[in-house]
Order: sequence, then structure tokens, then C-alpha cells
Amino acid sequence: MESSITRQEALELLREYNKEPFHLQHGFTVEGVMRWYADELGYGEEADFWAITGLLHDIDFELYPQQHCQKAPELLRKGGVSEEMVRAVCSHGYGICSDTRPEHEMEKVLFAVDELTGLIGAAALMRPSKSVMDMEASSIKKKFKDKKFAAGCSRDIIRQGAENLGWELNDLFEKTILAMRSCEEAVRKEMEAL
Repeated sequence: MESSITRQEALELLREYNKEPFHLQHGFTVEGVMRWYADELGYGEEADFWAITGLLHDIDFELYPQQHCQKAPELLRKGGVSEEMVRAVCSHGYGICSDTRPEHEMEKVLFAVDELTGLIGAAALMRPSKSVMDMEASSIKKKFKDKKFAAGCSRDIIRQGAENLGWELNDLFEKTILAMRSCEEAVRKEMEAL
């Protein structure tokens, strides 16, 4: 899997349809998390594809929330994105807003981490450090069980994501925290540059 556009072109495309800092930060976070997973799982030569897919995965959500994953193909194709990446982006909404089932390991990871990065990010904001650097999986387990905390982050999707990968939930928590640690500083710099 190779990216058909550069990171700079992907960023310009994302910013064409996304202005809200929250949505941009989520895109930067998922980008970094996906790059970490590509390296961790032995797909290092595909890391740009994984990362750019993560950056663009919610391209249509800010302007077209009712058409999420349905408007994305049009926007992505207009930006020169490959069909392989269009498919991967659509697969993260499987069962919610898309019929495209995650099949490749990269698609399964994206499906699993999208909601989870939101939950971990919300938990980090509650910490004195406002960081994932000192966070452990045990604190995410507690937040995961509290249905009122970050209620918009679907526990069912996170659980299903772990199952699709054949991982224990705790493994997904631990790995995703490490992935978020790997990109926390880069995401902060991206946000400061806006």
C-alpha cells in the first residue's frame, strides 16, 4: 500500500473541509497513532499510507456529519486519493455509516483506534499533566467502564475493534497509549502552528 498523495497535500485537503481545532487535532492524533502501529506491526514501508489514511479518515465529518463515510469518497477522489485509501477511510465507519468491512490489518487498526483515541484523549485532559505520557491502561479501563465518561466514544466499537484484530481489550489500550505517547509532542506542535 502506497500513498497516492503527499502528507502536505493530505493536510491541505483535510483543511479544505475541516476548520475546527478539535477535528484537526483528532486527525493529527490518528495520523500519528497509525504511523506507530504500521511500524509496530511490521508494515514500516507502508507507514505513510497508514498515517495519511489516519489523517484523512474523518475528512467529511465536520461539514457532513449526517453523511459521514458517504461523502468522503467524493472529497478524497477530488483530492487525488487512491481507491485503496478511499476504501480504507470508508471501512472505519463499518456498521455505523458504511458497508465497507475492514479487511486489511491497517483497516482493522483504524476501526479499533478511532474511537479509542477519543476516549484516551478525554482521559488525558482530566489528568494534572494533561498528557498520555504518565497514563497507564488501568486508568483507561476505569474510564471505559464509566459509560458517562466521554459518552460519545462507543465502547461497543472499541470492543469490536479489538475482537477484529484478535487482541484482548487491555492489549489494545496499552498499545494505543504507547502510540499516542509517540505522537503527543508532534500533535501539540501541529496545533500550535494552526
